Amino acid sequence: MIHQFALNGYHIVLDVCSGAVHVVDELAYEMIARFETENYEKIKAEMLERYREEPAVTEQEIQRCYAEIETLKAEGQLFTEDTFAPMAGEFKARSGDVIKALCLHVAHTCNLNCAYCFASQGKYHGERAVMSLEVGKRALDFLIENSGSRRNLEVDFFGGEPLMNFDVVKNLVAYARMREKEAGKNFRFTLTTNGMLIDDEVIDFCNQEMSNVVLSLDGRKEIHDRFRVDYAGNGSWERIVPKFQKLVKAREGKSYYMRGTFTHANPDFVQDIRQMLDLGFTELSMEPVVCAPEDPSALTKEDLKTVKQQYEELAVLMLEREAEGRPFTFYHYMLDLSGGPCIYKRISGCGSGTEYMAVTPWGDLYPCHQFVGEERFRLGDIWNGLDNPEIRGEFAACNVYAKPECRDCWARLYCSGGCAANAWHATGSITGVYEDGCELFRKRMECAIMLAAARAERAEQVK
Repeated sequence: MIHQFALNGYHIVLDVCSGAVHVVDELAYEMIARFETENYEKIKAEMLERYREEPAVTEQEIQRCYAEIETLKAEGQLFTEDTFAPMAGEFKARSGDVIKALCLHVAHTCNLNCAYCFASQGKYHGERAVMSLEVGKRALDFLIENSGSRRNLEVDFFGGEPLMNFDVVKNLVAYARMREKEAGKNFRFTLTTNGMLIDDEVIDFCNQEMSNVVLSLDGRKEIHDRFRVDYAGNGSWERIVPKFQKLVKAREGKSYYMRGTFTHANPDFVQDIRQMLDLGFTELSMEPVVCAPEDPSALTKEDLKTVKQQYEELAVLMLEREAEGRPFTFYHYMLDLSGGPCIYKRISGCGSGTEYMAVTPWGDLYPCHQFVGEERFRLGDIWNGLDNPEIRGEFAACNVYAKPECRDCWARLYCSGGCAANAWHATGSITGVYEDGCELFRKRMECAIMLAAARAERAEQVK
């Protein structure tokens, strides 16, 4: 299977199952599109007619191009067969019951009242609560006990707003550092914050212990303050931006992400990206809002058209700034065409409900933070272990080949079947397909592939 697209002056052919990317001229692009369905004589006649005003397109050139396509196919770089489907059910079974990461909900409460919050302002449709040190320690012990021979473990401090329980966060990190030596493990911590409670102590602690910090900022002040308000209805932009700038400077501009959300109010989100860049932030992410279709924040079909145009504009902006020596990172365009995720990840996805779980302030276990509070998806707890094998089995069987709609999608080995939570919210099934999300993902991948091709071309020109 191949996927062809033209973007920013490039004609690109992706061989889906080998991962090979070919940047070709227009003649080769047209011939590849016909190669599997038409014979050589018909293709030759069509190309001679199509390019009759082009002196360079001769019968000899067409013959040469056709031979190159045949060679690429023989070498497994074009029209490669899909041999991965039989593996899909085996990979997760092979990994057994090993858990490698937990999302610790240290605070089911928040000091902001964001209109689009999927977690109901941090309460997750339940009572406000914070995690006790006892529960947090037990969660870390549970992770160690269920991590098998895996040495590297990951823990995300999440909320609500985790800094509303900062003392517990600090004590849990200290506890993990003590346990990791005796258990032969290595903990990697991340923290997501809205920035309201950042101070010098938080900055020093994050720089010492957090491998990554995710900072919530929606870009333009008028957009951010429209949604991310306190309980008095006041915007938070002016209070958090200086704190974010101070933290990022202290981290020397590394190991952080500005994480924004775009909604019906700002499908032109590149303007928000530009605002973040003007503020000095260069590690960026903007995510589409996830909410009910009737929600005022929900993206419309017209918004989706705008968003896809914005993704293209963003890719061009990245190339322009790189040429100027002012590069920045956009999370969704981080694509390694020379290697990238192993085939296990490409087929099986993020590992929610199997390798990765969320822990509530009371110690209940859920497949990920977006399922917290949905009782059907409760997997067990950190005290008594996992007691819902049926649901865990559903997640273990959830892979890209478990979704009939994904089998003919060219992007399936990049998205790994997509987000189970988004699928469930959109269709009522974790093996369903969130079509709007798929549409945006495919556009992001085209832009990311074009970026990689453009960078490779520039590198070649420098040689």
